[in-house]
Amino acid sequence: MTAGTTAATTAGTTRYTQLGEALGTDFFSVQDQFTAEQWERFIAVRRFVDDEVLPDIGGYWERAELPWHLFRRLPELGIVGEDIDGYGCAGMSPMACGLVHMELHRGDGSLGTFLGVHAGLAMQSIAMCGSDEQKQRWLPSMATMDRIGAFALTEPDHGSDSIALETTARRDGDHWVLDGVKRWIGNGTIADLVIVWARDTDSGEVFGFVVETPAEGYEATVIPGKVSLRSVWQADIRLTGVRVPEENRLVGARSFKDTGRVLANTRGICAWMALGHATAGYDAALRYAMERKQFGKPLASFQIVQQRLVHMLADLTGMQLYCMQIGRLADAGRLSPTVAGLAKMNNTRTARKILSEARDLLGGNGILLEHHVVRHWTDIEAIHTFEGTETMQTLIVGRDITGIGAFA
Repeated sequence: MTAGTTAATTAGTTRYTQLGEALGTDFFSVQDQFTAEQWERFIAVRRFVDDEVLPDIGGYWERAELPWHLFRRLPELGIVGEDIDGYGCAGMSPMACGLVHMELHRGDGSLGTFLGVHAGLAMQSIAMCGSDEQKQRWLPSMATMDRIGAFALTEPDHGSDSIALETTARRDGDHWVLDGVKRWIGNGTIADLVIVWARDTDSGEVFGFVVETPAEGYEATVIPGKVSLRSVWQADIRLTGVRVPEENRLVGARSFKDTGRVLANTRGICAWMALGHATAGYDAALRYAMERKQFGKPLASFQIVQQRLVHMLADLTGMQLYCMQIGRLADAGRLSPTVAGLAKMNNTRTARKILSEARDLLGGNGILLEHHVVRHWTDIEAIHTFEGTETMQTLIVGRDITGIGAFA
């Protein structure tokens, strides 16, 4: 699985033509443990990333444009719908889901995040909390991406403490009236179906609603000035008297615990996402070190460069082993939110370290999009934060090992 490379010279400038393509970083032979189903998904997405994503994603990232031609390829690859069975969904094993997200993020974080929001949050909310009728009504068209989903939980004043959300839902006959504001809502400006979490004014419990757009009183605007995950848009959303029929209330979402079940399902995937970004950074740094000549010989011939590459590899293989184990636990139905949180915390933190080393090893070229590293270097910052910051994951694990809660 090692890709070949050639270096071409144009106008006196060396071009590292395949930087970012997979070199084969499976140093501990973990891929030997893939099942046929997992291997098939992995290889299909790897080819897609190498052949279609890497050649032109940089321009979309630079312009902060949505690469719709790549988004539309996802259902064709048969990977939309995560582990949801039926309704035209992918029905993948948890391990295959992780491998798919790893490979998509090795290509581009925006592409992987788009799918994570649409399938991992919006579709999973319906699959986990919806009635049979609701699943049949919405999931098939989401599996083909004829309808795009979004997940509206975070608010301007409530991120880590999202349990304290202030968006309200008031019953009015056979409808609910939603009022409030949401922030950092991926796909919020392009979604056809928005899963809105709001507090029932009577019971005080958090319910989930499917808002079908366009809807009167629903206003979404793209958050400008974002320098991470630039090719997927996050939105500020304002809900002003948005009327939602009772039939659009997710019947299995009766409290914030149900919201938490959806979030717990995606936390482990974040560890796989981080592995994808780190793999891209390591691949690019190794290839560059082999091809770039200074003082008459390749950078890779210098002892300190070899030392740094080996340390990066050691960190990367540790991330792989984390992912393989949480994949096994998920396949067995034994992955706890705490273990998923520990893996997310470890892998995003380690990916930041690897990508910082990669950017430095490329010198000035490290800040050019054509060498891929800087895109992953900035994108990992968003993944390090969403689905629970390192601080929150640390406190959750700390509570588990000590029995003492250090936060409300």
